[in-house]
Amino acid sequence: MKNKDLSKIRAEVVDLKKTLMNLKFQKSTGQLEKTADIKKTRLKIARLKTNMNKVLGEQNA
Repeated sequence: MKNKDLSKIRAEVVDLKKTLMNLKFQKSTGQLEKTADIKKTRLKIARLKTNMNKVLGEQNA
C-alpha cells in the first residue's frame, strides 16, 4: 500500500466514499445486514488519506 502512486490512492478514496454513501442509504432503508461494513469502509478511507498525506509530506520535504 505504501508504494501506490497518488492518483491511484485518490481514485480508491473516491470509490470508497461512493461505497460508504451506498452503505448509509442501505442502512437507512433497513436493507443493510452487516452494519460493521460502514465502520470498516470509514477506516479504509482514513488509512488511505493518512498514507496520501504521508506521501505528500515526503514530496514536499
